[in-house]
Amino acid sequence: MHTRPSEEFNQRNASFDNRLRPTRFDDFVGQLKVRDRLLLAVEAARQRKEALDHVLLSGPPGLGKTTLAFILGEAMGVHVKTTSGPVIDKPGDLAGLLTSLEPGDIVFIDEIHRMQRSVEEYLYSAMEDFVIDIVIDQGPNARSVRLELPRFTLVGATTRSGLISSPLRSRFGIANRLDYYSTEELNEIVTRSASKLEVAIESDGAREIAARARGTPRIANNLLRRVRDFAQVRANNRITRTVADEALTLLEIDPRGLEEMDIRILETLVHKFNGGPVGLNTIAVSVGEEPDTVEEVYEPFLIQEGYLERTPKGRLATAACYQRLGLASARTNELPL
Repeated sequence: MHTRPSEEFNQRNASFDNRLRPTRFDDFVGQLKVRDRLLLAVEAARQRKEALDHVLLSGPPGLGKTTLAFILGEAMGVHVKTTSGPVIDKPGDLAGLLTSLEPGDIVFIDEIHRMQRSVEEYLYSAMEDFVIDIVIDQGPNARSVRLELPRFTLVGATTRSGLISSPLRSRFGIANRLDYYSTEELNEIVTRSASKLEVAIESDGAREIAARARGTPRIANNLLRRVRDFAQVRANNRITRTVADEALTLLEIDPRGLEEMDIRILETLVHKFNGGPVGLNTIAVSVGEEPDTVEEVYEPFLIQEGYLERTPKGRLATAACYQRLGLASARTNELPL
């Protein structure tokens, strides 16, 4: 059977990610507090020979939520079955997944906040009492069947924890939020990934990539892949600081990690709307992007770096935004530093 080019591309990307993904807590860089809490929970569960308590992992995309789910499976010595919230659109799908588990197994549900409420309600009894009640047939012939489930661990991942309902949130015994990584931590990740890919990289080259990775390991590894291509074709297959800078400049990623769309958002806010305040939907239409993408992908980093403010009236450009664009601040009328 032939594989379509798009499928081959996705398979290569998955293979690349899995190749770089750590499989043990000892190899997981960063998130020290989260790692320590999970290690403690794992050790306690193993000593009692029980299934790990349900775990909720929240935070921006690309910080390691999926990786931690598989590390938990490795640490507990159990299988990990993965799915995502939007995929489970009816109770039967959930029942089929849960009844196929073995005792102690982990079910990882990515983007759990996007699960349908009608399906989510079936999770309540499954998580608390390890049973699930399924209604068979309709009308006068309808009857409820209770299915016993093995004791399992649900690991939920979400980028928007505020959208998780209170009943579901309260059933997670362990809840942790992942934060952005420091440049030093990303530097270690880039160096380790380069070693796994057998790419020659100098310390300054790794730091240059880490500094532009927006505090996110997934982005750091993706940038490493692009810089590796540049070095292979134009720089004798060795990544130095100069090579990394040239490659990332070609990709229009500036020294602070801002991408083309980041600049477009800031320029739109300043030039078209005089620095704001302006609504999210208006910005999204102006830059030709979906509002959810602007809010979830671009805004968190812009806010963290101090270029953007969220106010009750809308988005507002900061003095740092004007400085980044080489303009005088409309509010302070000061020249950029």
